[in-house]
Amino acid sequence: MNFDPFDFKNALPVINEDSEFFPLMSTEDEEEMNNEEMPEVLSILPLRNTVLFPGVVIPITVGRDKSIKLIRDANKGNRMIGVVSQQDVGIEDPNFDQLNKIGTIALIIKMLQMPDGNTTVIIQGKKRFILKEEVQSEPYIKATVEPFREIKAKEDKEFKAMVSSIKDMAMNIIQLSPNIPSEAGIAIRNIESTSFLINFISSNMNADMTAKQRLLEVANLRERANMVLEHLTLDLQMLELKNQIQTKVRVDLDKQQRDYFLNQQLKTIQEELGGNSPDLEIDSLRQRAVKKKWGKEVKDHFAKELEKLARTNPAAADYSVQINYLELLLDLPWNEFTKDNFDLKRAQKVLDKDHFGLDKVKQRIIEYLAVLKLKHDMKAPILCLVGPPGVGKTSLGKSIAKALGRKYVRMALGGIRDEAEIRGHRKTYIGAMPGRIIQSVKKAGAANPVFILDEIDKVGNDFRGDPSSALLEVLDPEQNSTFYDHYVEMDFDLSNVMFIATANSLSSIQPALLDRMEIIEVNGYTIEEKIEIAKQHLLPKQREAHGLKLKDVSLKTDILEKLIVDYTRESGVRSLEKKIGSVVRGVAKNIAMEEEYNPAVTKKDIEKILGAPIFDKDLYEGNDVAGVVTGLAWTSVGGDILFIEASLSPGKGRLTLTGSLGDVMKESVTIALAYLRAHANYFDINPKLFDLWDVHVHVPAGATPKDGPSAGVTMLTALVSAFTQRKVKPNLAMTGEITLRGRVLAVGGIKEKILAAKRANIKEIILCKSNQKDILEIKEDYIKDLSFHYVTDMRDVIGLALLKEKVSDPLDLTVKEDEKAIAN
Repeated sequence: MNFDPFDFKNALPVINEDSEFFPLMSTEDEEEMNNEEMPEVLSILPLRNTVLFPGVVIPITVGRDKSIKLIRDANKGNRMIGVVSQQDVGIEDPNFDQLNKIGTIALIIKMLQMPDGNTTVIIQGKKRFILKEEVQSEPYIKATVEPFREIKAKEDKEFKAMVSSIKDMAMNIIQLSPNIPSEAGIAIRNIESTSFLINFISSNMNADMTAKQRLLEVANLRERANMVLEHLTLDLQMLELKNQIQTKVRVDLDKQQRDYFLNQQLKTIQEELGGNSPDLEIDSLRQRAVKKKWGKEVKDHFAKELEKLARTNPAAADYSVQINYLELLLDLPWNEFTKDNFDLKRAQKVLDKDHFGLDKVKQRIIEYLAVLKLKHDMKAPILCLVGPPGVGKTSLGKSIAKALGRKYVRMALGGIRDEAEIRGHRKTYIGAMPGRIIQSVKKAGAANPVFILDEIDKVGNDFRGDPSSALLEVLDPEQNSTFYDHYVEMDFDLSNVMFIATANSLSSIQPALLDRMEIIEVNGYTIEEKIEIAKQHLLPKQREAHGLKLKDVSLKTDILEKLIVDYTRESGVRSLEKKIGSVVRGVAKNIAMEEEYNPAVTKKDIEKILGAPIFDKDLYEGNDVAGVVTGLAWTSVGGDILFIEASLSPGKGRLTLTGSLGDVMKESVTIALAYLRAHANYFDINPKLFDLWDVHVHVPAGATPKDGPSAGVTMLTALVSAFTQRKVKPNLAMTGEITLRGRVLAVGGIKEKILAAKRANIKEIILCKSNQKDILEIKEDYIKDLSFHYVTDMRDVIGLALLKEKVSDPLDLTVKEDEKAIAN
């Protein structure tokens, strides 16, 4: 609504020209006004920008000469004029045909001469009329008129409700609009006449002149009220929407201003306390970036992210995330390398000093260092050290880093199931952080550390991804120069990192991952090697850990051998170190309690401290019984010997297997028995025995699961021994896989098996001829007391393993008696 303050004070008929306050039109006033006679001819005043409604008082400024003369002449007479709006507001001097045909009789209330020379006239509408014919056009328009017939509305409930809605809506508009004074509401509340209320609101509402003229021309009051209600509804909706927008903008601006002032105060407080304000933090990051050796791509990316930080509100949650990200970029060693030490002799000494044995690994490291010395841009090798626990795989990484003069980092992969542990999380996640590869390189502070990936065979996978697949890029020399971490969002060069993976078994490593690594087997130690390791490393380490000096305790070679043989059963030296620690603690207790003791520990002292021996020195059980054969096995803790027992009992030729055997081992027994049936005549066995005797094969230590093909030759030898009743040679063991044709195939874990045989006092070992190369890799000192037989066929095995004489046995007699019984 476009209310004018003047309208509210002077909205009604005025008798006295000098009156300053005009009362609102009452119903009586309206009836009196309608009963007044209408002149036949009226002077016509064209209005350009407004429409006059009956009863409404409006001021108009008269500017045209014709209009000024008309006002002056009428003011001198009866003050009655006809007011009609123009059809086209752009016409300066409209003629009769360019005026609307419905107008309003107006009474001139007051005429004012303004200081600027214009004339302002206050007029009040009386009643509507219809223009008929033009009487004159000069000096102003005069025309004949006739009354406009108005159809009164029936005062029913619906009409009253409509009028009440119009009034309420008008009041709401007045409250919502800041440009409408509160007096407008007072005027509307005090209007009694329904038609005048509609006219008053029609005159002042926010509508164009065409819409107002259309309202003026509506004869039916109910219809006109309905049209006014539609206009007010639209006007109210627009005002509410405008207020919502303004309120929202105002709230946003208020919050921004509040945050700005608070941040300025916080900045001042931080500066007073000596802390870093956001500006100082950004300047500090920028200064650190100047010293970095990164490439153009990383430099541009950092600058872009720094600008983003500068635009971020310090109170926003993203600010700390962005700060952490930029600090990570600065902390990463982009193109920062430690200088390698190319003194090969020194490197060899460092490796030899820290680890006894492991010649193959040491040789590979020296080779790498030699090539790097000649060709400085060589990519680092990806090594995988495979061997039983406790042989020094992990600690070897530290020695390599020390020998090369590089930083050392270790990452334990055991139990990792989330791919994000390797590649990191995207920054969009709450609590996102880089992967452990990037974190470890950051911790190292150099782009070429020795990086130990410990227990790579223990990596798991589940619904969160497969970490071993993520490691494919890390461990590929052709790809890791552009390793992409989800958090860093930039390629990082890992090609200079020397990755060394450790594993106990290759069977659980993904084939594609295995193909990317150079496998180096780290086998178990012999008793001689363990004695040297104990002397050079374990005993000095335990002395230092328990605060003892060299003179306080000493362990001679025979004592160390007793510890190794009687109290440990392992490929590595972890258990041995614990036992030495127990002995050293016993000595430390004697010193602390000031008791007398012998610094040179004796076997009696060992048994007193550690108790009775845990393991028997010689596990070999002899060859007193036919059907018992010693085999060689590989375990996760090194090699071991096992016994295959075969026995026969009267029956129907059934085969029974016991001893927690796996599927592969069971199949080996089935193959051995099938081969023996097929070649019974060669081994001088009556074929009918297989149907008259049940066969039972057992492998002791029944609670321990066993599997694998390497016991095939042992199974067949035990069966042949049982059926022929020829005993096995003493102090003999064997290992190898067999086929249905009797071929002997190569197996793995040879070194561990040979060392286990030597510990058990085995003298002769039967192997597949293809395993001869594995024996050549073992030091001669370790196998000087062993005799090896290399075979390709099971007949050779039986010829070497079984003694010629038989044990007295009734098997043949049983066959003869059974034949007689069948004949009778």
